[in-house]
Amino acid sequence: MRPCFGGRTLDQYEEIAAFLRQRLPLLPRIALVLGSALGSLAEAIEDPFVLRYEDIPGFLHATVASHKGELLCGRLGGQEVLCLSGRFHGYEGYAYEDLALPIRVLHLLGVRQLILTNAAGAIRPEWRPGEIMLLEDHIQLNGATPLRGPHLPEFGPRFFDVSQLYSQRLRDMAFECAEELGIPLRQGVYYFAPGPQFETPAEIRAMRILGGDCVGMSTVPEALAAAQVGMEVAAFSMLSNMAAGVVGNKVSGEEVDEVGGRTAPQLAALIEALLAKLGS
Repeated sequence: MRPCFGGRTLDQYEEIAAFLRQRLPLLPRIALVLGSALGSLAEAIEDPFVLRYEDIPGFLHATVASHKGELLCGRLGGQEVLCLSGRFHGYEGYAYEDLALPIRVLHLLGVRQLILTNAAGAIRPEWRPGEIMLLEDHIQLNGATPLRGPHLPEFGPRFFDVSQLYSQRLRDMAFECAEELGIPLRQGVYYFAPGPQFETPAEIRAMRILGGDCVGMSTVPEALAAAQVGMEVAAFSMLSNMAAGVVGNKVSGEEVDEVGGRTAPQLAALIEALLAKLGS
């Protein structure tokens, strides 16, 4: 048995990948991860082959109601894609090193480009729910990382640069697509909070001082795991609410879902256009 890494052995990662290779009709080089209230984006995938997470031996299970828990394989924007409809969070009880599992399995399947989505609270008072933000960077200061544990070189170097984690090339293409579609697109810094509780007004004030533009409970563990294996990463935040204390509002999961239902079609169109541009 090879040494344990990220909560699993390399053999266990490879067993999951081997299972998927036998069942998937395609092995795309591009993958999507859909966040809270954004599962409807999966409906745009053409001729999808669908596997429930619980039917994949050794995989994680989604426990959040708005995360469907399916792996889809099909075409979007003229590109072959894998899509994780539903993701995993530390607040569900998973160890942070386990959050790297889906990304490492995607890497073993040959994925080289990763598009992440999430729902997030707007920290900047001039921004509004329903807008879309493209991540140019993130802040993660709570010490939790998916990359702790004994090192295996098969998943990249232990110490690696993340100064350009969110691909400038993909960001430039996303802005071109947004302009062509007439979709306003913000750009900013995502502040990672562990959840599941929403943040306090004092925490939001601190995040604003530190340079955060929006706040959410996901994406960063996946982005770090992807950066380690050398994937090209782009990430979009759907601004689903104003963060606590910004406008004196209470924050609710219902608001996140309602705004997500209205904004998801725009984000789907933007991602589809980005995929088409990648193939041109």
